[in-house]
Amino acid sequence: MSIEWVNRAIVGLRVWGHENGVTPDADEIRLLCDYASDYLEVAAPGDFRPATFEELLLEIYPRKVITPPDSAPGTVAAARTLVDFLLATGEVDATSAAEMRAALDRVGPLMPAALADSSKFGMAKSIFSVIGADTFELIEPGVDDAAPRLGQGRSLTLDEDCDCPGCAPLPPVRLAAPADVAKLVREVPLLRDAHTVVAWMVESGATATTRKALRVKDAKELAKGVSRPSVAWGLALALGLAELDGVRVSAEAGFKALEDRADEDVLDLWVGLVEFLGEDRGEVTGSAVVDKEVYAIHDLLYRLQVPVPVEAVGDYLSEVADDGPVGDLTEALEGLAAAGTVAVTEEGLVLTPHGMWGIREMYAELGLDAPIAPDLAEGDASGLIAGLLSDGFTPEAAEPDIAGWLGARSPAEAAEELLAAVVGAPAEVRGVAVTIVDRLGFEAEPAVRRYLSDQELRPHVIHWLSARRLGAPPLTEEEMLWVSVDMLALAIPAAEADPESFAENMAASGPSPEVIEDMWKVEHPDVVQVLELLGHTLPDRNAAKAARKAAFKARSRGIR
Repeated sequence: MSIEWVNRAIVGLRVWGHENGVTPDADEIRLLCDYASDYLEVAAPGDFRPATFEELLLEIYPRKVITPPDSAPGTVAAARTLVDFLLATGEVDATSAAEMRAALDRVGPLMPAALADSSKFGMAKSIFSVIGADTFELIEPGVDDAAPRLGQGRSLTLDEDCDCPGCAPLPPVRLAAPADVAKLVREVPLLRDAHTVVAWMVESGATATTRKALRVKDAKELAKGVSRPSVAWGLALALGLAELDGVRVSAEAGFKALEDRADEDVLDLWVGLVEFLGEDRGEVTGSAVVDKEVYAIHDLLYRLQVPVPVEAVGDYLSEVADDGPVGDLTEALEGLAAAGTVAVTEEGLVLTPHGMWGIREMYAELGLDAPIAPDLAEGDASGLIAGLLSDGFTPEAAEPDIAGWLGARSPAEAAEELLAAVVGAPAEVRGVAVTIVDRLGFEAEPAVRRYLSDQELRPHVIHWLSARRLGAPPLTEEEMLWVSVDMLALAIPAAEADPESFAENMAASGPSPEVIEDMWKVEHPDVVQVLELLGHTLPDRNAAKAARKAAFKARSRGIR
């Protein structure tokens, strides 16, 4: 967007309006200029043409702007004011102004139907339509009690009292580095196919149809090496990789293969592809339901951040599309995977790293609060541990952060920071630090050994030293019991989430009834909770009974 010329135009518009007793809808006119700049190559006020307004109001607005059909007259009126301004300031002549007004006369009656036509909605707009457009209010900036009007003011506000998915704040996401995203994007089949189609069209001298589509014979020839040539061609046009002069095809100025493009250029193309998936009316996946609901699929995966079984995606689409059962979507979702935004894994459908990056860019461009999870590798030990314990943080996601954090420190420095951070901390917090320290080698010995004097860390330190045969004092019976309780306390959240798996683990390697009987003596803040957990989950009846008895004794001692 050429912010400078738009800003100058709006300033000039306000001055002109003041001098001529006109009150222009500056916000609506700014939006017209913004979209004309972004999508129609308007680089100055004088670049407006009659066709510009037709494209803006019948194609761009229905795709991009969340606004009800009855807002059309106001938008057309703002466009007429813009024409008056362009004529008065000499940006266009009287003939051009008359042609623009005639175009607006034609557009006005058609615009409400275009705004109501959901088949025209772009990806971003469609997401909000699916999750409930009535949950969003666009309020005039600076006017607290302004009557809400979708499409005016552009200040997006979520309804905090609504519990629908669309009103839930977007969760923080972890993003790959831009350079890594660009590297992945260069391998996206659909984007590579778009480049292939453009190169072939130019080299062969092929022409497009008057509807800007591939000719049948050319599509057949391209199909020998391109999966969906018509889709790839549509993408090429949408991204500006190809240009048309009538039906004659030429490549964009400076057209390059993906391998030769700068990362910034590749990332721009990627954002365009993500949006294209929600706008294209061709068969991207071979399933009409999936093609129509690409936005809903992306939004679901973005919010959950976990693989979703293909069957669950089908159930979700059946509900969202309201078209009844959608059947087996495996093939269609694999077709979507060729577009690069998703991957089909054994666990289910998941956003790719570059898919996550692209969807988040789309949200950010809309002005939504799309937070990025902090890089735990850059924080201190307390930040690292807190991040690893946060909801939804998976072991797979944790590994790069742990490795990065350790890589920035010597083993001794890492051990010192981690153990110092958890002195007097709860078992779950202490357990994370101890688990990471257990990865360190002999170089960490001096730092680890210093914590032999800490009553809660001492049993873990002894275990660490003994495992490396570094000369450690023996664990006393009391310390052995204490560390058993401590490690079980660490497992409490996982046990509560999945008691069956916990019970299986305890059956294979849990403490004996004799050990459990003595646990009530341990001065540990979580001993009662640990014993109660064992009493309810241990498959061995004798062990479970011993745990319940020990829990009673611990409560009698006043340990809570």
